[in-house]
Amino acid sequence: MGNTTSGLSKSEEKAAVADFLSASKTDFTTKYEAAPADDRKLDDYEPRRTLGTGSFGRVMLVKDTKTSQFCALKILEKAKVVRLKQVEHTLSEKRILASVDFPFLVNLTASFKDASNLYMVMEFAVGGEMFSSLRSAGRFDESRSRFYAAQIVLCLEYLQHLNIIYRDLKPENLLFDEKGYIKITDFGFAKYVEGGRTWTLCGTPEYLAPEIILSKGYNRAVDWWALGVLIYEMVAGYPPFYAEQPILIYEKIVAGKPRFPTHFAKELRDLLKNLLQPDITKRYGMLKNGVSDIKDHSFFKGMDWIALYHREVATEHTPAIKGPDDASHYEVYQEVRIPSSDIVLFASEFSTF
Repeated sequence: MGNTTSGLSKSEEKAAVADFLSASKTDFTTKYEAAPADDRKLDDYEPRRTLGTGSFGRVMLVKDTKTSQFCALKILEKAKVVRLKQVEHTLSEKRILASVDFPFLVNLTASFKDASNLYMVMEFAVGGEMFSSLRSAGRFDESRSRFYAAQIVLCLEYLQHLNIIYRDLKPENLLFDEKGYIKITDFGFAKYVEGGRTWTLCGTPEYLAPEIILSKGYNRAVDWWALGVLIYEMVAGYPPFYAEQPILIYEKIVAGKPRFPTHFAKELRDLLKNLLQPDITKRYGMLKNGVSDIKDHSFFKGMDWIALYHREVATEHTPAIKGPDDASHYEVYQEVRIPSSDIVLFASEFSTF
């Protein structure tokens, strides 16, 4: 994205961003259309411990025996992916991750498969999940929340220029690197959409935009809504629409009238009212000025966006790290054997992985 903003006018800065996004789209398209690379194997990675578990697999901290780098290895059991009808989502996740390149996204460094499982090798975000930090702190102050939100804005600007809807923004999917910058992970719900709308009901109940709930078909506007939910949750310590049952959450979302805590500054309230806007023709990020309505908002006053992209803005919180393999910021899980089969399972379903 060029150099930092020193000496750049507003118009020059926007021109630099436009040039960067144009080049990024060319790079993404080239990689997205490329054949999958599959030149690694499980024996290339020395397991250390589990970092997280999910419905059809787990993520492990491993050491790359060829490079000595510590990585996060996502292991997906083919049988579970098929049973839960997540084949399309899984193939899409790998293909998108292999094609994107941005400072605040978790980078995919390799992918491969064997008879039983699919594997995605990603950089290890040593600072842990935002979810854990937020629960420990109760809530973040507006300065810290602004710092994190700004990185998400840049990520969404980048992804949307590539026609990618992320669809799963939430604290559990936001990791911290060793300096305290954001790394977005888990692209299982991300979708490449060339124009038009999509209808799949997916995501976390508290973060769903009203148009998803109403089955109207939706577009990238859902990610700007989710940004509003995330900022609210960071500053309040809880989401704007909450209830014990999902159906009650959905009713509150569709009503679209969040109540703001008294400690929310007026600039924050104004931004959230425009992000948590049920009418997508009035939602920030979707108006004539696009993402500029968000980046130029008073809540982000003084933010040096290009310096932030270059990770030259001082971080608001630096995780305590003992070394490149420090997994202390992640929960401890019971270790299990990685399943293996003598017969290649679901070869046709995952032929393009």
